[in-house]
Amino acid sequence: MILQIETLCKSYGDKPVFSDVSLRVQAGEFVAIMGDSGVGKSTLLNCMAGLDSWNSGRVLLQGQDLSQLKDTELATLRRQHIGFVFQAFHVLPHLDVAQNVGLPLLLLGTPYKQRVQAMLDSVGLGDMGPRLPQTLSGGQLQRVAIARALVHRPALLLADEPTGNLDPDTATLVMDALVAQTRQHGAALVLVTHSQTATLGADRVLRLETHGMR
Repeated sequence: MILQIETLCKSYGDKPVFSDVSLRVQAGEFVAIMGDSGVGKSTLLNCMAGLDSWNSGRVLLQGQDLSQLKDTELATLRRQHIGFVFQAFHVLPHLDVAQNVGLPLLLLGTPYKQRVQAMLDSVGLGDMGPRLPQTLSGGQLQRVAIARALVHRPALLLADEPTGNLDPDTATLVMDALVAQTRQHGAALVLVTHSQTATLGADRVLRLETHGMR
């Protein structure tokens, strides 16, 4: 079991965001979560990574209870075992494509040149390593983000509206690359989205509501 959430509840003051959310995600599984705006999809994703706190319940990543870890331990866990893909690409403009993709490996002290090139090849950007982000299209930038999220071979990939800024055709290409690479690396993928199209390859599609998940 990669990710296990048990009766998770989150509120801001006396305003509930969500409650009684439980979820299990296996290695290699793609789970999509949909829901109305403001229901807490992104907040739930942040809880899965230990980036946000919750009021009750548990989040376990590879058997480790995130609430029992110190901030430095959480940071190490994320660095080693989680990859992130967001709607905004979050590439660093002063680094070239290869350097952006290699950042997770650099932080882990892992030799990265060959692995970075292999990842760029796998997402169709094999000749773009020396280019700066501002010379790339939105779809290319999102594929850079996918390569960066997977280059350190995380157990869990968290994706927050990864096609939200893309046209439909480009969004399809990006989702195909995301799902193919996730499955190839045996990672678990949790995607939150408003787009029904983005969920087409999912093993399960769940709906987040204020009082739980269904």
